[in-house]
Amino acid sequence: MLTYDDTLSLRERAERLQSAGVFLGGPLRKFETVGRNQLSILLRNGLNLDSKVLDVGCGCLRAGYWIMQFLQPGCYCGIEPNRDMLEAGKAVIVGPDVLDAKQPRFSNNADFDFEVFGERFDFVIARSIWTHASPGQIETMLDQFVKTRTPDGVLLASIKECPWYRRQYAGDAWVGKSDTSEEGGIVRYRFRWISRICADRGLNATRLQNEHGQVWVRIG
Repeated sequence: MLTYDDTLSLRERAERLQSAGVFLGGPLRKFETVGRNQLSILLRNGLNLDSKVLDVGCGCLRAGYWIMQFLQPGCYCGIEPNRDMLEAGKAVIVGPDVLDAKQPRFSNNADFDFEVFGERFDFVIARSIWTHASPGQIETMLDQFVKTRTPDGVLLASIKECPWYRRQYAGDAWVGKSDTSEEGGIVRYRFRWISRICADRGLNATRLQNEHGQVWVRIG
């Protein structure tokens, strides 16, 4: 049984998960940096202690570990269809003391349903989600964002940009590891397509920095 050990560093706890066969969301060597950088980009875009944050595809809480400790209790929500992955992250990465203190809320829904929490979100963050999602799934997430955002709510999503000489993904299925598949894979999209489907919903998309091979897009 996987349990929390406060004598271990974050990297060592991530190593325990990996040794137990839990997918970390990316390479072990980047586990701490990529998670911390998600808190950093939220802060650069106006995150406050009392902001309500939804972490889409929160996985084993690589970013949640950092975000929920910054926020006031009850302000962090996460969606992760892979129940085993999420429970392992709660047990080993975050631990019972932080969970009790911060009172995060989670959903295992696989439908990108943001309304399950009954909240209006100041921030929705989706790193390495649109690099696997189908166009239809991305549009579903945008529709859910429109329904659940505060008036100044911001969606931060990362993408792999599609070069001019390739066609962007046009399928209708998730590509890559998931709660039902162990097969890897990524998809790419053009920023102008992202910008257009945002504009169709009265939203503005802005290209931000490239971090770890993915481009952040700010939508609001």
